[in-house]
Amino acid sequence: MSRAKGGEGGFSALTIAVILIVGVVALAGIGVLSAYAPELKSGNDGKAHPLSRASVGFGALPRLLGDLGVPVVMSRGPLTEASEGGLLVLTPTMETNPEQIEDFDHLGPTLIVLPKWSAAPHPKQSGWVSTGGTLPAEAALQPLPDGLGEATGLAERQERSTVRLRRPNGAPFGAPVQVDSLRTLQGGGWIPVVLDERGGIVLGMDPTSHVYVLADPDLINTQGLKTLAGARTAVELLAIVRADGMPVIFDLTLHGFQRTRSLLRLMLEPPLLGMTLALVALALLGGYQAAVRFGPARVTGPVFAAGKRGLADNTAALVRIARREPHMAAPYALIVRAIVARAIGAPRGLSDEALDEFLDRVSRISGTQDTYSALAAEARDVKTPGDLLRVAGALHRWNQELTRARQ
Repeated sequence: MSRAKGGEGGFSALTIAVILIVGVVALAGIGVLSAYAPELKSGNDGKAHPLSRASVGFGALPRLLGDLGVPVVMSRGPLTEASEGGLLVLTPTMETNPEQIEDFDHLGPTLIVLPKWSAAPHPKQSGWVSTGGTLPAEAALQPLPDGLGEATGLAERQERSTVRLRRPNGAPFGAPVQVDSLRTLQGGGWIPVVLDERGGIVLGMDPTSHVYVLADPDLINTQGLKTLAGARTAVELLAIVRADGMPVIFDLTLHGFQRTRSLLRLMLEPPLLGMTLALVALALLGGYQAAVRFGPARVTGPVFAAGKRGLADNTAALVRIARREPHMAAPYALIVRAIVARAIGAPRGLSDEALDEFLDRVSRISGTQDTYSALAAEARDVKTPGDLLRVAGALHRWNQELTRARQ
């Protein structure tokens, strides 16, 4: 029968160290990824927003504007002062509440692109969609805040047609484009900005809030930009409402891509990043100290020791705290006198003076270094703990000399 050798582990120290390092790095990576997860999403989910590259999405428009030198901002949080003069593009869906749009506090121009298509993600191809027809006019107008959607309707063509856009003064606008079921605004007191050849308002402005509304998203979404004429028309549509040199801000918060605030994210960004690095350094130093320590850990006893030794230690601690050590010299000399008298068989019934004289005679006969009377006098004159130790040592030595001589 074979027997395994004792003392051999299953893994070497190097293997364990590598496993620990890989585990720590993986855990740190998971923490960082979870903190920045919303910003790391590609957004290509087949929905109608500026990150989607589906036919109903607007992912192609920011890229086209960037290639043309137009400043583009993908907004994931509250608008800053630097974006006041830019064009804010909102692409709500029929699930968007009007209050969400009202919450935007933007001093520059705002363009609301109404939803049009009822679409669902493609079951086999990621990022693609399957369209199920156009949304009802009421559903498409539902995201508009109060005051914008009142008495407003949508007119819709029933076929795919070539649309020729023009300005209110009759000047042609953009290039002819093919659009399925073109939608235009009706009623509501809209100020026309861009019309179709039949006089329908494609792009209108509210006279009170100066908010622009685009009735048909196919003029600027990915489906509309698949041709050169469609790309040209989309760029010119945005150029009408955007001031020269100002950026185009595509909002992503309406679609759940906002930048969230969390404790982990705050710890990974200034000014708390310095504290996080300090904590990591302390953890590394603590691990290093635990790895290179010498000897086993010291076993600590109970706070209050039991037994005679504990009682003596506690009593000594109390005397030391009260600063009464020098006053213990004279009582200690009396205790030593009693011990020595009993050990050498001194006569009983002697008075203190007679006993001191008897012990002095025995000391001189025994040839001890000191006499008890001299030691007792020194004990009565003790002033400091150092003097106490010196006198106690002399009394102990006198005790040992006298008792050994007697034995």
